Amino acid sequence: MDGRKPPSGTFASIRPEIAGLPESGILTVANYGREREGLLPLWFGEGDLPTPDFISEAAVRALRDGHTFYTYQRGIPPLREALSDYLHRLYGTEVAVDRITVTSSGMQAIMLTMQALIDPGDELVVVTPVWPNVYSAARIMGGVVRAVPMEAADGRWRLDPDRLFAACGPRTRAVFINSPSNPTGWIMPREDMVRVVEFARARGLWIIADEVYGRFVYDRGPGAVAPSFLEIIGPDDRLIVVNTFSKNWSMTGWRIGWMVAPAELGAAIENLVQFNTSGLPAFLQYGAVTALTEGEAAVAALVERCRGGRDIVCDRLAGIDGLSVAKPEGAFYLFFGVEGEADSIALAKRLIDEAGVGLAPGSAFGAGGEGYLRLCFAGSHAHLTKAMDRLVPILERIAR
Repeated sequence: MDGRKPPSGTFASIRPEIAGLPESGILTVANYGREREGLLPLWFGEGDLPTPDFISEAAVRALRDGHTFYTYQRGIPPLREALSDYLHRLYGTEVAVDRITVTSSGMQAIMLTMQALIDPGDELVVVTPVWPNVYSAARIMGGVVRAVPMEAADGRWRLDPDRLFAACGPRTRAVFINSPSNPTGWIMPREDMVRVVEFARARGLWIIADEVYGRFVYDRGPGAVAPSFLEIIGPDDRLIVVNTFSKNWSMTGWRIGWMVAPAELGAAIENLVQFNTSGLPAFLQYGAVTALTEGEAAVAALVERCRGGRDIVCDRLAGIDGLSVAKPEGAFYLFFGVEGEADSIALAKRLIDEAGVGLAPGSAFGAGGEGYLRLCFAGSHAHLTKAMDRLVPILERIAR
């Protein structure tokens, strides 16, 4: 129950997996500070740019053209075809349309995956720290999460694949890997992906790959993308890749994602979509088609903006004694440790009170996260500079 009071009365009659779900630590901190006047919020995973006009206008046109009826459960054909083309451009591998399902957000892609794979008592082995919703999605299905923490050393986050393999037992159903990582910015090397694929094949395990931040890659040259399991694994292997339109094209509020799975699962996934949401509004999907076909310049500009934001926050915080700052290789977060701090929620609240800046507590991201804070650097450089001006003096005092 994660320290929460046992349910009572009517509440006690619902499933214990649901009654026992903890509140996200990110939400706890956000609720504490969101109404503060002048607060600079860097706690959520989004920047401050609205969706580009050319994407919004495509959705508006579709709305005006009457695309307001029930439609294909797995996504309109033009969008699934555009996703197939997009993935081929990125990775040079064929991803057939019948492997692709459009979902109502990347989060729903994760939830559908858990509904399809996890039985009560099944184990999900998860590389951590990780976005907290992953834990709860598995627990909703009665699954058990086995965390495999990464380590920060010599200014980088690292995962020992052998620790991942050792965590897999007889009840393990799947391994969950988020690369580039939210919150650490770690990128799994291709050679480690190959080892994971070989291990999963030998053990009959599923790989669930969260590749949401695959376009946000730094220090590897213009247009670089993170390694993807789609480049390594065959179309019929036990792989599900989840993704979203939220980050690349500043579409967080649209709630559109997608998943790639073996074609054999298509009918089962279609049923799950039907029973969860009955599909995504068609007019929104036409906006997503335009994002894929006309949005490369917007993605490149956003990645460069985030690269500059990363440099601003890392340069200002790296010189503070008592802070552990591993410069992220990808995604758009800095996950930094504060020496001697054992309660990151209390620390995040203190920074709201004393600095007027909202950060996410590291404990929200599970094993290996306590004592850390997550800072999103996807916002404007002026906004980030102002936040650093406030944070640095406070952190210098706290970290002594």
